[in-house]
Amino acid sequence: MKINAIDIKPGNVLEHQGKLWLVLKRELIQPGKGGAFAQVELRDLRSGTKLNERFRTQETVERARLDEKEMQYLYREGGEASFMDADSYEQVSVPLETIGEPADFLREGMMCTIVLYEGTPLSVTLPPNVVMTVVEADPVVRGQTAASSYKPGRLENGRRVMLPSFIEAGTRILVSTADGGYIERAKD
Repeated sequence: MKINAIDIKPGNVLEHQGKLWLVLKRELIQPGKGGAFAQVELRDLRSGTKLNERFRTQETVERARLDEKEMQYLYREGGEASFMDADSYEQVSVPLETIGEPADFLREGMMCTIVLYEGTPLSVTLPPNVVMTVVEADPVVRGQTAASSYKPGRLENGRRVMLPSFIEAGTRILVSTADGGYIERAKD
């Protein structure tokens, strides 16, 4: 779908120079002399490289059509995670590098949102938080209860996390999938 450069917005995905680019910033510049133009900061969706591009406002660019699907996480094999479309039962493998650090929080049966371009997965979004069990928590040091203090701990997936002093090993907690931080004790 072609759009004018003046209509480009952050978050759009463009096809440019044979690659897919995510629009990070767009600034309209109207110099005193000459025509107006859009200064656009782009990031390559596959390699992550950045590019600053200048488009004349009347110029058209190709906006990529992306599909979003809710898919169920099945298993991890090698360096890839497998997901299944609940409607068509079609399976898709996504490299763990595409998912990034949140891949540590994938659990069997978890529903995730996958952004696809012509059937190729570009990104995976996990639920905002997940319930995990604390397998190791350092003991509380006496005298540190006057101020809110945190102690190191380890989750069932091996991730290190800072925990409030009252959390002990075996406790189920809610963890943010975005940064891996403690949110609250899980309600069972």
